[in-house]
This record gives sequence, structure tokens and C-alpha cells, in this order.
Amino acid sequence: MFTSVLMVEQPLSAADVELVTTLHDDTMSFVVLMQPRGNEDRLLRSIDDVALGELKQAVHEADEPEGEGAEGPAALALEHSLRSLREAGSEAVGQLIEGHPLDLLRTVVEQTHADEVIVLTAPHLVEEFFHRDWASRARHKVGVPVLKLYAHDDQEE
Repeated sequence: MFTSVLMVEQPLSAADVELVTTLHDDTMSFVVLMQPRGNEDRLLRSIDDVALGELKQAVHEADEPEGEGAEGPAALALEHSLRSLREAGSEAVGQLIEGHPLDLLRTVVEQTHADEVIVLTAPHLVEEFFHRDWASRARHKVGVPVLKLYAHDDQEE
């Protein structure tokens, strides 16, 4: 069985599930780490929205729950994602990220003997440009391959 640690920040769409479950020919097992929205990232998210031409999203950035208020929506997103992976025939467990994401990632990779890490997020242009995004930073923390993929939005389908 091939084990992937999947770091996400939004519920998996049907396209995301299809993508990650078909990356390998082997039976897949996922450990999903869901990052609740943090209020410290609001400025960077707004800059990303403007850079991607999503001005409407940038204007409404402050309307989304953040910090402790984001834990409930993140838990629902995690449960949805786990259910979707299981329905696709994969094993899946997961947890919300509390504290520093990369410290938890390293621990989970070691404990599960994961074969790879998949970081599945929306584009974060500023962080990616300066190599401060999860995938770039994770490559220096874990001893397995790290794959960066862009999440799909169910509304795009």
C-alpha cells in the first residue's frame, strides 16, 4: 500500500479526489492534514487574489471565518475530504493542524512511514515566489518526495 500525507486547506473537490487517487497504480492510503484559515495570512491571500485577477474574492477576504472561528468549517471540510477519499476506494484518516504545520507534517511522515507528501492548495503567488509555501519548506523538513498540486474549486467544474 502506498501512503501519502495530504496537506490541504479546503475541502477536496471531485477533481482533486480523482487526481490524488490516480497518481499511483498501487492501493492508496491517505493521512489528510487540514489547515484551518489563519488570520495572519489575510494580507497574503488578498495579494494572491488580486494577482490572480480575483478582485471579488479579495474584497470579501475579511468575510471568511479565521482563527478559532475557522476550526468548525475546517473540521467539516476534513470530514468531507475523508469521506470522498474513502468513497473512491482509498483508506483515509486525518486531523486538523494545530500549531506549526511543518512540525506536525514531519511527525506524521515519520509515524506513518509515508511514501510521499502531497501539498494540495490554491496558488499562493507571494509565498511561492519567495519559496515560503508549504511545499518548498516541507522539502527541507521531510525525507520523502513532496509534490505540489493546485486544488480545484467545485464551482469551476
